[in-house]
Amino acid sequence: MNKYFSEYLGTFFLVFAGTGAIVINDVSGGAITHLGIALTFGLIVMVMIYALGDISGAHFNPAVSVGFWIAKRLPSKELFFFILSQIAGALTASIFLKIVFPQHETVGTTLPQHISAGSDFILEMILTFLLMFVIIHVSEGSKEKGLMAGIAIGGTVGLEAIFAGPVTGASMNPARSFAPAIISGHLECLWVYLTAPFLGAALAIFSCCFLKQGACCRLKS
Repeated sequence: MNKYFSEYLGTFFLVFAGTGAIVINDVSGGAITHLGIALTFGLIVMVMIYALGDISGAHFNPAVSVGFWIAKRLPSKELFFFILSQIAGALTASIFLKIVFPQHETVGTTLPQHISAGSDFILEMILTFLLMFVIIHVSEGSKEKGLMAGIAIGGTVGLEAIFAGPVTGASMNPARSFAPAIISGHLECLWVYLTAPFLGAALAIFSCCFLKQGACCRLKS
């Protein structure tokens, strides 16, 4: 049970800090800036990996959990509870943000800007591919832990948020997109963020298995 609470808590802080930075940037007239928002997402992922990686593996992302499951590093019996915990954590964070900032319309909902939904789908798929590709190479079993894992994964999230955030929101995380969309009622293009990350994560695992001749795809304790 502790690993599921770890996923709940980590996803809560990811969404609370990350989408919270978006909300606060809006209500403060741009005080945080786009770069600050991207760094917030990267840094919260990094510190949560260091704090909780030894407990649950610090997925905080249904697409990542599915990726580990495809790689046979996460047992099937745990997958549902990982995803449920992540969604619950994200929803709790969005609810708190809506309470604190009731005047904010989107609560940090990811929405495509300047591009079509189809282009958004392609970008989110590629972004998640890169994220999962990095994660699977720096993790042990189903766990993201170790000195460099937090830096590598948090750096990847920050990097992708810096260059892709202005057009896709750089979600790469179905729970992160689902929660603010549900709480704010902005469901337009939500299907992109609930599908593209899973496809990108799956392709990353298949690529890893091809490069390493299946060595990255095994269940480890």
